[in-house]
Amino acid sequence: MVAETKFFGKIDIEDDKIIEFPMGIIGFENLKKFALIYDSEKEKRSKISWLQSMEEPLMVLPVINPIDITEEYTPIIEDELTKTIGDPADADILILVTMSIPSDLTKMTANLKAPIIINTVNRQAMQVIAENEDYLIKYNVYDAIERLKKAGE
Repeated sequence: MVAETKFFGKIDIEDDKIIEFPMGIIGFENLKKFALIYDSEKEKRSKISWLQSMEEPLMVLPVINPIDITEEYTPIIEDELTKTIGDPADADILILVTMSIPSDLTKMTANLKAPIIINTVNRQAMQVIAENEDYLIKYNVYDAIERLKKAGE
């Protein structure tokens, strides 16, 4: 499938790489088909990927695996919700969180409250609201990375 994109121009995505959101993404329920894109020109893959709509070129969200920015991430989600994407086994789930990346990178945030859950077997996905009360909508990524660096020293 060929898609026009905001940041990457025209790209060709193999059909088996398309991720389908049967219920859309929060705020964009009409968009159902997405692809995960990363800059393949770099030697090392960046931790930040782009969730690109295959239907709307301007709809692209930066996403990151929450484990890359926090030591532990275990969102509480009703089991009933994951049935809509095929009730995947834990080993078949990829969890990503959306990001906001302003020009001042020290203010970069991730939304830990509304993770994206992807069934890696059938490529069905959904965005849910985690029941964890301590998960923030605007979790400061820059501060978190600095804390993780210091902890690893």
